[in-house]
Amino acid sequence: MNQLFEKLPMKGIRNIIVVASGKGGVGKSTVAANLAIALSRNGLKTALVDSDIFGPSIPRMFGIEDIKPEVSALGDKEIFFPVERYGVSIISIGFFIDKDQSLIWRGPMAGKALTQLLEDTQWGDIDYMIIDFPPGTSDIQLTTVQKLNLKGAIIVTTPQEISLNDARKAVSMFINPDINVPVLGVIENMSWFSPEKHPDEKYYIFGKGGGLKLAKEFNTTLLGQIPLVMEVGEYAEKGLSVFSQHNKTVVEAFEQIAEQVLLRTEV
Repeated sequence: MNQLFEKLPMKGIRNIIVVASGKGGVGKSTVAANLAIALSRNGLKTALVDSDIFGPSIPRMFGIEDIKPEVSALGDKEIFFPVERYGVSIISIGFFIDKDQSLIWRGPMAGKALTQLLEDTQWGDIDYMIIDFPPGTSDIQLTTVQKLNLKGAIIVTTPQEISLNDARKAVSMFINPDINVPVLGVIENMSWFSPEKHPDEKYYIFGKGGGLKLAKEFNTTLLGQIPLVMEVGEYAEKGLSVFSQHNKTVVEAFEQIAEQVLLRTEV
């Protein structure tokens, strides 16, 4: 499939990584957002694309949902300029619609909108572009793998079996011979809960070892485990990153994940 479609040029962008999951509710967008910030904190020029056309959440997570990107005309085309926050260049359909507005589009229209965001945004030189996929394996995902030369995919799951079953579908899409996108590894989110007053205690609310099990099953790597911390969700609602809060365990988890991603890619 990859060979049958003309690729977007995406000049100046050195590594494109998609962050995917088989289902919603596993914290995939939170992981994508904070991974992008972690890479930026390593001194890398980083971009983040919110490819969830029907339910964009990245603008709110960065506290920029009321900001409108600069747009200029180039002939009969519009050129978008990404919004910068925490050192990350961000684009999302959410910038161009009212936050209470729902898009009633068929799949091909969503794919066309994503292609326009990717192709008509003035990115400049970027070391890492992170693309936050919507849940599932439909038009948005297929458009992306057809149109871009991807460095690889990262799969986000929670430890319980129902999440693993859906994550397997996402992995199966990437390793399909017609798509053939390398799976860089698995990130296990909500791995355990530690009470604030007892940080050394771990309670495995959603089970244990699911991320490692999935990684072994597909002969890939467990890139990291992120504990369940209430502050992470609270800070995302306020447009703040995990690096703004005081839980060192979560900060260290994202720093280690960024290191693992760098080890498996080339700048």
